[in-house]
Amino acid sequence: MTTIGVVLAAGAGTRYGAPKILAHDGLWLDLAVRALRDGGCDEVLVVVGAAVPEMPPGAHAVVNDEWRTGMGSSVRAGLQACETTDADLAVLHLVDTPDIGGDVVGRVVEASLSTGLARATFDGRPGHPVVLARHWWPQAAGAADGDRGARAFLADNPDVVLVDCSDLATGRDHDHRSDGYEMPAVGTRTHADEFDRG
Repeated sequence: MTTIGVVLAAGAGTRYGAPKILAHDGLWLDLAVRALRDGGCDEVLVVVGAAVPEMPPGAHAVVNDEWRTGMGSSVRAGLQACETTDADLAVLHLVDTPDIGGDVVGRVVEASLSTGLARATFDGRPGHPVVLARHWWPQAAGAADGDRGARAFLADNPDVVLVDCSDLATGRDHDHRSDGYEMPAVGTRTHADEFDRG
């Protein structure tokens, strides 16, 4: 099985105050790419839009010209780029979930092999990464809309395997600088209260 990682990182980060792809001098982007690589991805694509920084080693940029319309367009751009490869699985990951490491990615990839569709959960809350086998890509891309991304596709699909990763990470995404975020060691479970979305 060939696996390709997709980092969704095209947004302007309006609530955060800057594109999150640039957060901590690019550290969040580096961590996202590293998590996918360490989790078994053979290639990593980064969907960019509001900002187009230099890519970390082993990653390639995919420009989403429609990034202003929300995450749905980034999901579509990422999956369409995957179609040009020979990958069997795509792993969708967010740039603003920096405590997720390769152990989370690897666990969700392994769980996806039964139905071709798996999603990480954290303390019962659905999150990322999301793993989709190639035959799901057109349906997921077609359902991706606005800021909901592929949420509706996943919520309505009985084949989604939910994979608890609460022992490995919080999986919290960070929308505000006031979240009080402190960079934990990758793969370290930190107290969820420190990652309030506000």
